[in-house]
Amino acid sequence: MNTIINPSKKDWTKILQRPTKTVDDIEGVVNEVFADVQQNGDAAINKYTTKFDGVSLENTIVSEKEIEEAINLVSNDLKAAISVAKENITKFHAAQKTAKVFVETTNGVECWQEKRPITKVGLYIPGGTAPLFSTVLMLAIPANIAGCKEIILCSPPNKEGKINPAILYAANLCGVTKIIKVGGIQAIAGLTFGTETIPQVYKIFGPGNQFVTVAKQIATKHGVAIDMPAGPSELLVVADNSANASYVASDLLSQAEHGADSQVILVSTSKDLIAEVEKEIKTQLAQLSRAEIAQKAIDNSKSIFVETDEIALELINEYGPEHFIVCTNNNDFYVDNIENTGSVFIGNYTPESAGDYASGTNHTLPTNGFSKSYSGVNLDSFTKSITFQKISKEGIKSIGKSIELMAAAEGLDAHKNAVSIRLKDL
Repeated sequence: MNTIINPSKKDWTKILQRPTKTVDDIEGVVNEVFADVQQNGDAAINKYTTKFDGVSLENTIVSEKEIEEAINLVSNDLKAAISVAKENITKFHAAQKTAKVFVETTNGVECWQEKRPITKVGLYIPGGTAPLFSTVLMLAIPANIAGCKEIILCSPPNKEGKINPAILYAANLCGVTKIIKVGGIQAIAGLTFGTETIPQVYKIFGPGNQFVTVAKQIATKHGVAIDMPAGPSELLVVADNSANASYVASDLLSQAEHGADSQVILVSTSKDLIAEVEKEIKTQLAQLSRAEIAQKAIDNSKSIFVETDEIALELINEYGPEHFIVCTNNNDFYVDNIENTGSVFIGNYTPESAGDYASGTNHTLPTNGFSKSYSGVNLDSFTKSITFQKISKEGIKSIGKSIELMAAAEGLDAHKNAVSIRLKDL
């Protein structure tokens, strides 16, 4: 990691820059694939699956037989672990249900708000070197609690034309209605436009690489909503001399191993801790199966020393990390004042990986500073709020004059008349 001592505030933007390509670098490729899929449907999907995933498939829909085989391939120990995670994620997201909001704003004027599920949702689950079956739980569980009728899951096949068994097991366990073997830009395009095989959806969820992230953003131009721009993983740890250096190093590496384009940052008011963490990273890195990937991410990452907690907090809010770990003598200061982050992990015994798997919170979170304006996935992500109003004769008498005056002031005569014609009949 690159160590930076007391950086000037004017340099923060440059120091905190993510090691990712810009949308402009990728958008041309994404638009080309989108246009092809929109015009040629499954033929285009299959072409890009062969090109990008190196496999040609006659049928991309996962069959019941494939699901049964996958269930048998998942060990009982892993099934038990998934069950624990499913229970906790269900508890946390079910608790997010809200009752109907009802208010009589004026005598005879009743207004209320109710939640309705998004009917058709698409879940994108990365495969490749780290098949994220945990993300299936994070997306399919709240989709089911919300009451979504169609839950379409897309995940890239391996060279043998299969999806990781744990992904299929989790999808079946959590009520996914259709599983399709397709990944990357073409999967997002298929969910956006619909093909002979892939249903068109109203909203797309799930993380992915930079190409998937840009594809999701392009999908919004075609009338499909997305959860958020969720790209390469990132973590910021704020720690001082009260923190355990080995714990901090393990957390930084847990995100670094996601991909070479991941970024981890340590912010500290202790130069000694920074030095200890650097040593621990070297020791632990050598023991990782994904050491080469993690090393590339570490090369793009930084340790930043600042003099005070106040400076640290300002820098952290400027960065807006996806994951934020707090291990300091003054945890409450950071917890109470953090403004921009996806999810917070507090204290020495709260590793970020707990949120990734089994504590119950959702791990699909905004990256690239989007935590300044986006929330992580939650139950409301799968619903819409619809407002209702019911006005009686007494009610229209109460507010009718105000409506007439406001409509007239805006020069909208039909709006005014819609009330006037009713008031005359009273």
